[in-house]
Amino acid sequence: MLGPVYYYVIIGGGMAGLQLALQLSRDVFFKGKKIAIIDPSDKDKNDKTWCFWEKGAGHWDHIVSSSWEKGLFFSSEAKLELDLSPYRYKKISAIDFYTEVKKELSHSPDVIFIKDTITEVDTVKMQAIGEEGNYPATHFFDSRIPADYLEAKKATKIFQHFRGWEIETENEHFQPEVFTMMDYRLKFKNSTSFMYVLPETSKKALLEFTFFTPFLTEEKIYEEMLENYISEILKIGDFRITSTESGVIPMTDFPFEKKNNRKLTKIGTGGGWVKPSTGYSFKNTEKKTGKIISNIKSGHIPGKNLVYNRFRRYDAFFLDVLARHNQKGEAIFTKFYQANSIEMIFRYLDEETSFSEDIKVMLSLFGYEFIEAFFRKL
Repeated sequence: MLGPVYYYVIIGGGMAGLQLALQLSRDVFFKGKKIAIIDPSDKDKNDKTWCFWEKGAGHWDHIVSSSWEKGLFFSSEAKLELDLSPYRYKKISAIDFYTEVKKELSHSPDVIFIKDTITEVDTVKMQAIGEEGNYPATHFFDSRIPADYLEAKKATKIFQHFRGWEIETENEHFQPEVFTMMDYRLKFKNSTSFMYVLPETSKKALLEFTFFTPFLTEEKIYEEMLENYISEILKIGDFRITSTESGVIPMTDFPFEKKNNRKLTKIGTGGGWVKPSTGYSFKNTEKKTGKIISNIKSGHIPGKNLVYNRFRRYDAFFLDVLARHNQKGEAIFTKFYQANSIEMIFRYLDEETSFSEDIKVMLSLFGYEFIEAFFRKL
């Protein structure tokens, strides 16, 4: 039996779905248009951490738990000190984001939260089919990863996968004003793997051992690498683990955006909103939800021009190299950080550079692996 007809159904109450619902609810253009946010989880746990860089003050500064204007990059043979100015690197805990956004949305008469698992979207009958009920709508925003993603043979698929420990120590070991973007001094065999360190105080930090690889690994590998890094690199003997987190993020050139049409728009991870070459998604989501709002108000389909094909091609080259020459990741990232200013790196990753600037960045990474990737991905 069908319930009320919603104007929009948002499938997935995670970061993308909540950011989209928030922007819709704040715009008078959408006043009176009923929105259902459907997710199997209550989003009441701190299940992840999001980090991003931006210039000056931002929309989320009131829930930013830590931020840094200096960073470090370590290869096995070099140490780079990174002055991020005019940017800052910012950290948000998922629970703070969920709590903040859900609180605001709870005051909107147009937004309803529904706990259910959607198994199918029928764009003929225009309903999302769930385990607990069916939900008619005029448009669906779907964050689920498409079923044909893993079987797609032409797409390059690697994974960012990680395990993180938030630790506290008795003595002072960390510089709270400096974070570590990548530390390759300890890595797993012949892989692109590194440590990522976000210090909050001199005695507290989040450490994540991270892989950019075509393969996944066992939990014990992450644990061993974290333990070895803490003892061998940081020289910390006694510490206490206060929380843990882990994740697997697809890094791929799969064309998620081709699923978009007048009835359905893929969003979040399922829409390709994770930057393929880095795994970052928070600021991408803010930009893409803003673009969706603009598209709707201009009379276009919501998913129009959500992907910059030029930058997607660059990401495809990079992913192809990492997939085929994963042991060279350290050397590639070292050249990337040594040959380019932080401002250029951030603008390039934010897809804000000109074509001539793109050429300079790509020349800094020049090697036969990228030439091979270029011809494979033509």
